[in-house]
Amino acid sequence: MPKLLLASNNRGKLREYASLLSGSGFELVTPADMGIDITVAETGTTFEENARLKAAALAEASGILTLADDSGLAVDALGGEPGVYSARYAGENATDTDRNAYLLSKMHTIPAEKRTARFCCVIAIAQPGHIIATFEGTCEGFISTEPRGTNGFGYDPVFYLPEYGKTMAELPSEIKNSISHRSIAAQKASRFLIQIATS
Repeated sequence: MPKLLLASNNRGKLREYASLLSGSGFELVTPADMGIDITVAETGTTFEENARLKAAALAEASGILTLADDSGLAVDALGGEPGVYSARYAGENATDTDRNAYLLSKMHTIPAEKRTARFCCVIAIAQPGHIIATFEGTCEGFISTEPRGTNGFGYDPVFYLPEYGKTMAELPSEIKNSISHRSIAAQKASRFLIQIATS
């Protein structure tokens, strides 16, 4: 089975992608699996630019087909924050708990109906030397007033989905993996990867 490098050593992301891409015809490996230790500066101003930067750099370093994503949360009442700074919101060494607390503190005066937000994910797939495809997924919801749930990571505990009456972190993995921004982008990427694997 051909290898596909996931341009991340984030274990939560690896678990999610292993499930989402299980039928793609590729074995998912990480930079750590391949002995690659590079940090790509995420200098893009959009999720797509950052995904492309990471995919190109890791494809070049590994010599194999590489999938990278950039994803984050965009809150309408905060002008799209945290956006591409989602992972660094509340400071460089902040934890998920710190970032969620910081976000909720910035929104404490915002009424329920104005707490609209979306998770965004852009996946870039690269071969050494060039980007061959990008895919986007979004998931619409609201920012809750407190964190709830333990199934997930990042902003999942404060991302409320009214149609389920739960935060993303309260949903079972099967449901989350069918509706999340990453899932939507990964489904598109998986169809593309199947074509590559079978051609």
